[in-house]
Amino acid sequence: MRGATLLLEEGKENVSSSELAKFLGLNSAKIRKDISYFGKFGTRGVGYNTLKLIKQISKILKIDKQHKAVLVGVGNLGKAIMAYTGFAVYGFSIEAAFDSDTKKIGTKVNGIVVEDITKLESMRSEKIQMAILTVNCEQAQQVADSLVSNGVKGILNFSPCQIEVPRGVKVISIDIALDMARLPYYIPKI
Repeated sequence: MRGATLLLEEGKENVSSSELAKFLGLNSAKIRKDISYFGKFGTRGVGYNTLKLIKQISKILKIDKQHKAVLVGVGNLGKAIMAYTGFAVYGFSIEAAFDSDTKKIGTKVNGIVVEDITKLESMRSEKIQMAILTVNCEQAQQVADSLVSNGVKGILNFSPCQIEVPRGVKVISIDIALDMARLPYYIPKI
C-alpha cells in the first residue's frame, strides 16, 4: 500500500503490477495473484487505478478508519515510539501513555501527559482497543491482563517475552534483538 500511496503522491493515476513489484522488490505475478484474492481491481494492459487500489487495500486491512491506541511503558523505547510520525499514515494515533515510574507520571511526552498505570481503566471510556507494550518482562503479563480487562483487543508487544491473552485478542510481538540477530545471516561475506 505504501508503494501505491507514494506513486499517487507523484501524480500517477494508474499503476501496473510491474511498477508495484519494482517498488516493493517483489514479483509482478505475485502482486497480481495476491490482489486478485480480494476481487478485480485492475484492467489488463492498464493496471490499477491508484486511488481505488489504495482505498480497497485500506478497507481490506481495516485501516480505512482512525484507530486509537495507548502506550504502556514510557522509557526510551516508549518515547521513541511516541515520537514516530509514521503511524498517522495508516490512521493510528497514540491517545494516552501510562507508566508506573512516579518520576514520569504527570510529565508530557509529545503532547501526551503520562498517566499512572493504575489508571488504565480510564481508557475504557475512550473505547480504545489497541495498545503498544514496552515494559520489562516482569511487568508484561500483568499489564497485558489489565489491558485486556479494559477492552484492548490488539497488543503490539515490544517486551522481550511472550504474553498469554484470551482467545479473540491478537498479540504481535516484536523482538528487536532477535531480529538484529537474524541480520548477519543475510549479509554476504566480503
